[in-house]
Amino acid sequence: MQEAIHPKYYDVDARCACGATWKTRSTKSELHLEICSNCHPFFTGRQKLLDTEGRIVRFTKKFGAQTSEQRKAAAKTKAKKEPATTR
Repeated sequence: MQEAIHPKYYDVDARCACGATWKTRSTKSELHLEICSNCHPFFTGRQKLLDTEGRIVRFTKKFGAQTSEQRKAAAKTKAKKEPATTR
């Protein structure tokens, strides 16, 4: 094994832009972060899903918000309306 090839680890206080701090170990002597789990929208539950093009609305207009029972009933009525063809 080679000697002195591993980086030096420091005990540091990681600081986020929101003001949260926590202790960790790093190869850098200081850690300043822009975002952390305390302020990220995914972890805080404040995440908003944006449908900018209206794709969901267009889909529900085209196909409707059907339940599985409604789809089964529609398939039965469609099968009754179509005459049986033979070759």
